[in-house]
Amino acid sequence: MRSQNLIRLSGAVALCALSLGAAHAATGGEPAAVVQVDVAPCLAAAAADDMDKAGSACASVIDNEKTAKADLLKALIARGALYARHDQVDRAIADDSRALQLDPTLADLFNARGELWLKKGDKPKAVQDFGAALKIDPNHEKARANHKAMARELERIGAQMAVAGKPSFNCRSAARAVEKAICANRELADLDREIFASNARAIREARNPAEARALQREQDEFIARRNAGFGRPGYDLKKAMQERLQRINGVDGY
Repeated sequence: MRSQNLIRLSGAVALCALSLGAAHAATGGEPAAVVQVDVAPCLAAAAADDMDKAGSACASVIDNEKTAKADLLKALIARGALYARHDQVDRAIADDSRALQLDPTLADLFNARGELWLKKGDKPKAVQDFGAALKIDPNHEKARANHKAMARELERIGAQMAVAGKPSFNCRSAARAVEKAICANRELADLDREIFASNARAIREARNPAEARALQREQDEFIARRNAGFGRPGYDLKKAMQERLQRINGVDGY
């Protein structure tokens, strides 16, 4: 039995040797060489800001299934940065996203993609990426500054949304017909709140107490005219409020 096994093994080895010999003969006696993907031309073209050369050089690396992970990462980051410099935001985000899938520990790249989301106007995704960068590197200065600025902006937007359509006074205690009309119309409610805020700012910035009192008296007179005029033929509440806001803010809007 053992001798039969040895015979079979010898036959298999011989067959393998014959197969290898045939393969060598078909290729001139040398095994086929593994082609190495060169990432250098891609990196050089991207560094030189040459879109034409980088387009083909980087694609040959990125689209090649045999490209090593490290080289693929370098090519994606380089091409993504090149796209970003040329305001091709969607392409840059696509390359950065693929690179982050390969290595989700790159704080710089999260911050860079966050800035790209910001260019697109997607503030929530921008904040998310800045936060991811800080989670990886709490001392990342650019990510910290970006995250702080965006957090404040989102807070401001949230505050504006919270008061949108609400006037400067409590609608539950509205007694006058004009007040009820303002409460029932989001545009008029926003106008009322803007008038109130602009008047408060003007008073704060008054040069002296006398000027502040004069400004408040002007506002009180507007309210009195508004209350008396509402409901009368020809009285346009929206127009009167817009004119009052322009009067407070000036021609330049401030």
